[in-house]
Amino acid sequence: MSEADATSRQAELRHWISQRHGIAPDALDLRLAADDASFRRYFRLTLDDGRRRILMDAPPDREAIIPFITIARHWASAGLPVPRVHAVDEDAGFVELEDLGDTPLQRCLAGAEATTIESWHDQALCLLDSLQNRSRTDDLPAYDAELLGRELDLFPTWCLDDWLALAPPHDWAVVRHRLISMALAQPRVTVHRDYDAMNLMVVDDALHLIDFQDAVVGPLTYDLVSLLHGRYCRFTAERRRAWVEAFRQRAIDDGRLAPDVTADTFQEWAAGMATQRALKVLGIFVRLTRRDGRDGYLARLPHFLNHLEDALAPLEELSDFRHWVSTTLRPALLARLEREGIGREAAT
Repeated sequence: MSEADATSRQAELRHWISQRHGIAPDALDLRLAADDASFRRYFRLTLDDGRRRILMDAPPDREAIIPFITIARHWASAGLPVPRVHAVDEDAGFVELEDLGDTPLQRCLAGAEATTIESWHDQALCLLDSLQNRSRTDDLPAYDAELLGRELDLFPTWCLDDWLALAPPHDWAVVRHRLISMALAQPRVTVHRDYDAMNLMVVDDALHLIDFQDAVVGPLTYDLVSLLHGRYCRFTAERRRAWVEAFRQRAIDDGRLAPDVTADTFQEWAAGMATQRALKVLGIFVRLTRRDGRDGYLARLPHFLNHLEDALAPLEELSDFRHWVSTTLRPALLARLEREGIGREAAT
């Protein structure tokens, strides 16, 4: 969005919210709260009586707000912790939301002791159990083979071809097919699709869900690996395996998963899903930089390259691809970052 367009959008937002609250537009206490990897922006409004709201600005030609509104209302009615929707202007792309504060989970992880980090992840996994058990799936889009494939194709299109000028490995079609097959073999549940620390807000030591407008119905392990292979932490293989196994046991106990799904099968599903997500993220981050002109995303690539290799480690059937990642992709990616003078984002 150009600076002129952003200024015009903010003026429209001021006019809308001033009419709602009976405050002159130039008297509003309205400040930018956050940008988004999409075209959404968020502003914090402080009312005369001290109450605060978050205002979402989602340009209707770029972002649809109805999925967010529909999901927010459904999840709230199911007892899930989401921000309350106070008002909506669908045509303009404006939403007035409950203000959940300034503490996304990643702020609680930065510099914390390992036990604290693990405790927060335990809490996030419990919330994920609730999300999958309580939320309805009948009105969500399907995370089907077509969508999984489109996401995987971001990797060769943007990371390899557009940025690195690197050909995909000879077995890419086989890898792509296998990852999709492992995803489709899993039970279908509500998938947040970006279940990471930046989208979990801490309010009075409890976690709340945000940024869920892209939710779909899809593989049981997707949000699990989104958290365990997230932007802010990298865990040992042993720690991840323990979390994945505990999740499998809870899913069997509450009926999300059939009892005959073995620990080895479930670990393989999780590893395949983590591989798919890491490849998708590598493609998306390059696209955000090259197509959308967004800064800061290339520095995150080494962290997700580490996640990719972690995910591939237990998948013996993809050993050739794992070898290509370590001997071809890694040196090419790191060399390109060095040529561009881009430092690597620090990771826990």
